[in-house]
Amino acid sequence: MIPQETVDLILDTARIEDVIGDFVTLKRRGASLVACCPFHNEKTPSFYVTPSKGIYKCFGCGKAGSAVGFVMEHEHCTYAEALRYIAKRYHIEVKESEESAEEIQARQRSESLHLVSEFAQKFFVDSLSTEEGRSHGYAYYHSRGMEDETIARFGLGWAPSGRTALTDAALAAGYKAEYLIAAGLSVRYDDGRLVDKFSERVMFPIHSLSGRVIAFSGRTLRTDKTVAKYVNTAETEIYHKSRALYGIYLAKSEISRQDKCILVEGNVDVVSMHQLGITNVLASCGTALTVEQVRLIHKFTDNVTIMYDGDGAGIHAAQRGIGLVLKEGLNVKVVLLPEGNDPDDFARKHSLEEVQDFIRDHEQDFVSFETDLLLAQAGNDPIKRANLINDIADTVALIPDAVKRSVYVNMVSQKFGIEDKILFSRITDTRKKMMEDERMAQFRAERRESAAAQDGDAPQGDAPVQEQPVPVKEPQRQIQTDRIVSPVEKEILVFLLTHGTDILEFESDSEMYDGGEKPTVADFILDSIDQDGGKLQTPAYQAVYEAYAEGYDAGYEQEQILRRLLDSEDRQTADIAAELSMEKYQLTVKDFQDALTTTSSWLVRYVPRTMMLYMEKKLEYQVDQLRRQMAATADMDEQLDIMRRIQELQATIKLVQSKKIR
Repeated sequence: MIPQETVDLILDTARIEDVIGDFVTLKRRGASLVACCPFHNEKTPSFYVTPSKGIYKCFGCGKAGSAVGFVMEHEHCTYAEALRYIAKRYHIEVKESEESAEEIQARQRSESLHLVSEFAQKFFVDSLSTEEGRSHGYAYYHSRGMEDETIARFGLGWAPSGRTALTDAALAAGYKAEYLIAAGLSVRYDDGRLVDKFSERVMFPIHSLSGRVIAFSGRTLRTDKTVAKYVNTAETEIYHKSRALYGIYLAKSEISRQDKCILVEGNVDVVSMHQLGITNVLASCGTALTVEQVRLIHKFTDNVTIMYDGDGAGIHAAQRGIGLVLKEGLNVKVVLLPEGNDPDDFARKHSLEEVQDFIRDHEQDFVSFETDLLLAQAGNDPIKRANLINDIADTVALIPDAVKRSVYVNMVSQKFGIEDKILFSRITDTRKKMMEDERMAQFRAERRESAAAQDGDAPQGDAPVQEQPVPVKEPQRQIQTDRIVSPVEKEILVFLLTHGTDILEFESDSEMYDGGEKPTVADFILDSIDQDGGKLQTPAYQAVYEAYAEGYDAGYEQEQILRRLLDSEDRQTADIAAELSMEKYQLTVKDFQDALTTTSSWLVRYVPRTMMLYMEKKLEYQVDQLRRQMAATADMDEQLDIMRRIQELQATIKLVQSKKIR
């Protein structure tokens, strides 16, 4: 955990124009800076940065926030990771709060493995510039159409001949043998000799989501069939191949911006597509696609296009991938390349526009893909056609969203002339079996864990800390609101966030002025809400209200309060604060156009009117709730009691309306 004083130092030091300027080119426009938004495609800049407030806002896609929020959104990282990124940029030392001895040991070991892996990557890159590296490594990369800039961007290298080149260099540099072995870079023979894992191979480093080197994939240039074409790093404490994706660090921002991931099979496919200019492309790391990899993709997008080779193996891999992607709730399309082509070949033979057009014109939904594929095998055989329809229905059954399943059922029904209810029946049976299989698998896993615990084989507290699976991308958070009260609560927050510390210049004879010190907008609103129960109805708005009140009561200036909200670890609070402090909302109070021209006179008129309107709307909300209760009960006495309470509330509403400032 980062100590609060360090967090405060990071947030106070960060200049939003510096941080965002690391990612996009900002141009001065008046008091603001503008750019094309990095979060969506646009040709006319609608992305504004306001240094004086420390806020960014895109008026195209609506994203807004502070420097730390931008890093979280752009780099898809946690709050703490964003703070560390900003701290590193400004050379601020981050000392974590006290850790246990085991935690310190695990962290130091993990860091050591990362460091030795990064040393190896630099060694392989440097080896590419040797005579051997140029004649073999560079020659291979250039033969595959890779430019020097691309080679450097992906950190490609060469593992030299000689069985101990890397090992000797690492030991000489002070790295311990145990870390070379644990990182999968060296192997110790039974006779004690320590040799390199990779030799005479072109090297493709594999990066983590944050860009650190965690593993390697080495390709031999020999034609000897007894030599493995690819040798990959085995599982280590920092590398889990089922959770890693080749190219994810370079592709993640473009995947998020385009809201689409193109999935290919090989490392070279990724490199060639990126070099061509299609940079939302990645591949699995020497394995068939896994659930963990799909969940990692889901962190950035809901849409996946599978672009595999057009041969039998590629088609089979695509079919398997479709099921995994659908089951995790993503949308999937398939592009089959012409037979004899893989994405690398296709990218090198065609221009950027031609490849983009081909993908757009040949993307198929999975129903069309499987139908075209299997109909050719089924022909006119009715049994084979029935099996084909059942196979497609079983694929539809994998989709967790009921509405999407229904849409695909209609599609299959129309395509094959099958009644919807027959397909739904098959899908229902398939889903029941899926759930039963999952329950049995969970039951068996629990039994194995229980048996291991009884045998003393359960994981111990001093076991190495394992990397946790990356969380699935969260769906857009919806603010739970009430149609009656919520719009006015939004207006209250707009007043607080934009004019909270402004003085309300009431006339001395105004009924709102008690002859004492004139209140601020925040004083008036906070007092009014305290007298009326002290809480907003909408939970998300209440969180913002509480955070504002806390800062105001602590004596912070308006800009300081706003910055605290924008930099909040509660990102929903930060998002709402950014949105409401930048947008000009149309108030629901009437006669808005008749407001006086000065800000002070406008506030004096509309802040009290908004609070009176809020009181009225809360009473209307109570009436609405009572009417719902009355409709739900058949008890005559209870209905009469509810009607009496409704009449009392309606009388109060009339009283409030009569006192409302005109």
